[in-house]
Order: sequence, then structure tokens, then C-alpha cells
Amino acid sequence: MRSILVFDLDDTLFPERDFVVSGFRAADLWLQRERSRTGFFGEALRLFEAGARGHIFDEALQKIGADPDPVLIQRLVQVYRAHKPRLALYPDARQAIDHFRGHKKLGLITDGYAVPQRNKVEALGIGSAFDIVVYSEELGRNHWKPSPAPYQKVMETLGCGGSDCVYVGDNPVKDFIAARNLGWMTIRVRRNDGQHSQVETGKDFDADWTVGSLGELVKLPGVGVDE
Repeated sequence: MRSILVFDLDDTLFPERDFVVSGFRAADLWLQRERSRTGFFGEALRLFEAGARGHIFDEALQKIGADPDPVLIQRLVQVYRAHKPRLALYPDARQAIDHFRGHKKLGLITDGYAVPQRNKVEALGIGSAFDIVVYSEELGRNHWKPSPAPYQKVMETLGCGGSDCVYVGDNPVKDFIAARNLGWMTIRVRRNDGQHSQVETGKDFDADWTVGSLGELVKLPGVGVDE
């Protein structure tokens, strides 16, 4: 039985969409208060739901008749990233954490800018559940997944080898290749509404196992605590 169970955060333990929506609301409130502009939230959410990425703030500002100048966009991005969201775990994530805590050492590896990722962990109230939390941003931008550095940080801190570790994530583009190369067992949670649920990759990027919910972890060899 592998003794270290490490999770990804966004769309693995909670729906990332909830943070996005919360961030759009924070930016919308700032625009109403500071620039007397309304309608940003609705336009930003519509663009996001349509699959837009990367230029949502620019396009939403244009839709409401505001000049998307770089200074304004930078300020809105700061508001978005720094806001304190209200978030909730997936029910199966809460059950998995409660089930495995005390039986295994638990870890968390999360990409993204450190401030919003820390705010997410705080909002979810899960920091104390983990023996280690690795914010890859704090290792350097070049060490975001699929860099092996976050996984190596877990092993160095917990004093374990790859054969002791399991990683659970949702995005095959970046979550599993480095972990597998280090000898970790890898598990993809493929939720029906997940942002990466339809992503297909080659065998080098695939996880060892795929589950529909974290409730299935207890059935996998090397993971279940009753083996």
C-alpha cells in the first residue's frame, strides 16, 4: 500500500468555475464602485461559458463600453486574483480527505499564482488536513506542472520515494507525466462537468487509472487502506 496520497486542487477537490465566478463578481463590484460601470459580470461570465480564455477582461470591458486600457485591466486582474472567495469542496473530496486522513500522509500540489491559490485553500478550510501543501509558483514560474519540481518537493519534505506516492489530478496535459517519471502512481478524476474531462492525450501523459469520482479511490490497488 502506498503511504502518501497527494491531490491537485482546482477541479479535483473543488469546481474551479466557482472561483472564476466569484472573481468576476469582485471585479464587477470594483468597476461599479470605482468607475460607475455596470454589466461586467454578465459579459465576463458569458464569454467564459462560451469557452473564451485569455482576453475575457478586454472583451467584457468593450462590451460594456469601457476602454480596455492596460492599466485598468491590470487592476481588475489584481482584484480578481486577490479577492477572498466563498468556496466549497466537492462532496466526494470531503469524504476522501476524511477517509484517508490518519491512514496516509496527505499532500496538495497546486499550480497558479500563489495568492489566489492560498486564498482558495483558506476559503475551503483544508490547509490543516495536509501534511504538505506545495504552491508551485513559490518554486518559480518555470516549475509549474508538468515540471517535476513540485513532486520532488513532496518527496524531499516527507522523506519518501516515488514508489510511496500517489497523485490524483484532473488535467492529463500537465498532472501526470512528471509524477509517473518519478515512479508515482497516478489517478485521473474525470468528472462529467470537469473543464478537462474531454481532453485526450497520448499514453505518456495518461494516468495509470481513471475514476469518475474520488469515492472510487478506496477500490484501487495500492490506495485503499483496507488492503
